[in-house]
Amino acid sequence: NVVDDMVASNRILFEEDEHPDHVVVIKYVPYVADSKRAMDEYTSEIFMGGKNTIVMHNTCEDSLLATPLIYDLVILGELCKRISVKREGEDKWESFHPVLSLLSYMLKAPLVPSGAPVVNALFTQRCAVINVMR
Repeated sequence: NVVDDMVASNRILFEEDEHPDHVVVIKYVPYVADSKRAMDEYTSEIFMGGKNTIVMHNTCEDSLLATPLIYDLVILGELCKRISVKREGEDKWESFHPVLSLLSYMLKAPLVPSGAPVVNALFTQRCAVINVMR
């Protein structure tokens, strides 16, 4: 679960076993085609038990948002194809696994090799990319 992973990776904002309320609803509306509409609502507690709600409405062209991301995915994928690694104590150089979980930094639902852990925390994913580039 993406939210649980995010909460577990941030002990400053969330305490142990804390689970914020959240609901995600995605509906396809053929009439709007590539124009996507997002309505986000954030509610928090304020002074004396009051509630504060921030509501945002966003409209954008989905494919125009995705184009730079696709370029970055292709470049990172190509770069990773050129990298060879050798484990300590072994003589043989190996390529990365064809399923690049490193690309999950830019995707909603990361795909990982069978048996590998799924990491949804954005900062942890970013650190993985940075560490490979070192």
